[in-house]
Amino acid sequence: MNKDQVKGKAKEIGGKIQEEAGKLVGSTQQQVKGLNKQSEGKLEKTMGDAREAAEDMMKNRGNRQ
Repeated sequence: MNKDQVKGKAKEIGGKIQEEAGKLVGSTQQQVKGLNKQSEGKLEKTMGDAREAAEDMMKNRGNRQ
């Protein structure tokens, strides 16, 4: 697991908390901010997943030669 995956997941969780808090207090603005943060987190995690897959591929490629 790399830092992008960890940061992305943390941002995703923080966004979910912010969205739910917005629902509790009736703030559409906070809900939207939470949803945006979740989207950013998912994107960051996906980038981390891709980076990890590329690193794994390069390691495996090196082992075959």
